[in-house]
Amino acid sequence: MMVATKSIKFLVVFVLALTSFTAFAQDDAVENNLVDSPDEIREYIAHHLKDSHDFHFFTDNASGTHYGFPLPVIVWTSNGLKTFMSSAFHHDDDGEVIVDKDGAQLLKYHSKIYELENGATALSFDEDNHPTNANRVLDFSITKSVFGMILTGLLMLLGFGALARGYKKGKTIPKGFSRVLEPLVIYVRDEIARPNIGEKKYRKFMGFLLTVFFFIWILNVLGLTPLGFNVTGQIAVTACLAIFTMVIYMFSGTRDFWAHTLWMPGVPYILRPILAVIELVGFVIIKPFSLLVRLFANITAGHFVVMSLMALMITMKAAFGPVASTGMSLVLSIFIMFIELLVAFLQAFIFTMLSSLFIGMAVEEHDAH
Repeated sequence: MMVATKSIKFLVVFVLALTSFTAFAQDDAVENNLVDSPDEIREYIAHHLKDSHDFHFFTDNASGTHYGFPLPVIVWTSNGLKTFMSSAFHHDDDGEVIVDKDGAQLLKYHSKIYELENGATALSFDEDNHPTNANRVLDFSITKSVFGMILTGLLMLLGFGALARGYKKGKTIPKGFSRVLEPLVIYVRDEIARPNIGEKKYRKFMGFLLTVFFFIWILNVLGLTPLGFNVTGQIAVTACLAIFTMVIYMFSGTRDFWAHTLWMPGVPYILRPILAVIELVGFVIIKPFSLLVRLFANITAGHFVVMSLMALMITMKAAFGPVASTGMSLVLSIFIMFIELLVAFLQAFIFTMLSSLFIGMAVEEHDAH
């Protein structure tokens, strides 16, 4: 109980610190007129939700100093592999800064890296504002999302490595951060895996279920920090997680599962092919789609709401004054941040729960009628 009380107090202080830090960064933006209109606010929020080649917290217009740090850019061009730091673009996202790497003219436009065609010195655009004299390159860069996933993977290796070493040494009571991990591991095992997959087969899938649960949960929590991660708000990431789940339950399906799916017993023969198509569409498309969209939409909406509430200090400044608008924005942001902490856990739980449910449906042994 003492550990739980200390954890709650730490969590409260942590959230307040993060919110205050983010609000301070936004207030600095206001003072320097970085965003001072509804259109600029929407553009800023949209930029925050996208992936990026560097970390950019805010800019001091008075000195022109950017606060953040660059990430490695790794691209495959017509002249081969090129590597450099994203600081070479000088925070430009409008295609104005051209980086010359061994004959390859590279620039960044709307967070995408292009290679200019031979002889071109600037971007040209068509009616839809798409570049016409530059080609997209194969981008293997370490972006914010990739950095977030690597960081989460390292944290999981350190945390679970310490927990495993404690068990190998015969410690029945974990110490340190392992005390936080063990109850969650037991919770996933007893409340998610066992009820949905069954006592006989749940151990086979515990590694995957624990991985996706903690991977999603830690990424969601990191997304609430000033680092600005929005990894699970990238549909490519949630799609990959959903595909992993689909591959596991499709290849783990028992003979009974496929018999009931492809040639459902107990129904007229003329309807069995139709039902087989419906079942296959459900397992291959509908179930993975529901997994990826639920996680993507909830996390993206959460970030959008938090950023919108922080923007109240700008939009309501003229009507209520800077002190009242900032105070209102801060109070609402803190409230939503607590809700987002709950959503961070809830989305990890729901994704893991549905994954175990789909796996359980595939490995279930059907009794003969």
